[in-house]
Amino acid sequence: MMTSSVIKTRVVGIDIGVNETTIAIVDLRGAILAQDSLRTSDFPLVNNYVEALSERIVLMAEANGGYEVVRSVGVSAPSANFLTGCIENAGNMPWKGVVPLAAMLRDRVGLAVALGNDAHATAMGEFVYGSAHGMENFIVVSLGHGGLGSCFFSGGHPHLGNGGYAGELGHTCVVDGGRPCTCGRKGCLEEYASDRGIVKTAKDIMAETDEPSLMRELPELTPMTIGECCDKGDKLAKKVYEVTGLYLGMGLANYASVINPEAIILTGELTEAAKWFMEPLMASFDEHVFGNIRGKVKVQVSVLDNHERDVLGASALAWMVKEYSLFL
Repeated sequence: MMTSSVIKTRVVGIDIGVNETTIAIVDLRGAILAQDSLRTSDFPLVNNYVEALSERIVLMAEANGGYEVVRSVGVSAPSANFLTGCIENAGNMPWKGVVPLAAMLRDRVGLAVALGNDAHATAMGEFVYGSAHGMENFIVVSLGHGGLGSCFFSGGHPHLGNGGYAGELGHTCVVDGGRPCTCGRKGCLEEYASDRGIVKTAKDIMAETDEPSLMRELPELTPMTIGECCDKGDKLAKKVYEVTGLYLGMGLANYASVINPEAIILTGELTEAAKWFMEPLMASFDEHVFGNIRGKVKVQVSVLDNHERDVLGASALAWMVKEYSLFL
């Protein structure tokens, strides 16, 4: 490739969610210069999605300093593998099987593309811009509507594992023979400590008793509406978050006992419900964690805005990939 004399001062950060995709132009200092979105769920065919996403990237770049100053593209997506550049068998996305998204997007936009799973990108965002800044050994756990993911840093670097699958905390078993999971197995933590897991716990608890509960009157059961019932003193609603905290605390304790991190940082949409599950989570964590590190691991909620951190994390991935341009 020919070397360009133009200094590349910007990257594109893309956060692909189950329902919505966010695209941002980010500069060297991590400032978001422009941001747009499109609905992921509007594209059941991945080729159509990549076409629409590519068009949006080009238009945004041209409107914000020009395409020639964009160095690369970073993408965060569920079940994405940084080592292969593919989304691999995502249970909660419209595109099934192995999708070589990085290569597809690179061929369209003519720039280097780095693809990482959402937890990896979230951890990068925390490491570079957020609560993990200055840390070398930490765990980031993403509690989102789509599921539960994680990434951990060791010695200042993300540990991806031999095949790029490290950190699948959501698919560790906490209940032998428990609830069926989208991954095909049973009893995964994700089925107890995610949006759908919390709702399922609420339904199970209400089915086990005739005790009155404000939850029975809700037009829609969600983690937030269940939490609002907690605020009103509803005993069964409180029990929902006690169960959630129990399993999440157990999962985090096992994780911490193996990794010995400085901190565990909780991120994602469900951290809005942290005020209802943090107390039982910490009680469970302290009960199950290895004794020598009890009291030595900080468990905290991220200080970053969820939406901004995820595109910033994707942009951090973009700076890591080797530069490539089809045009310059």
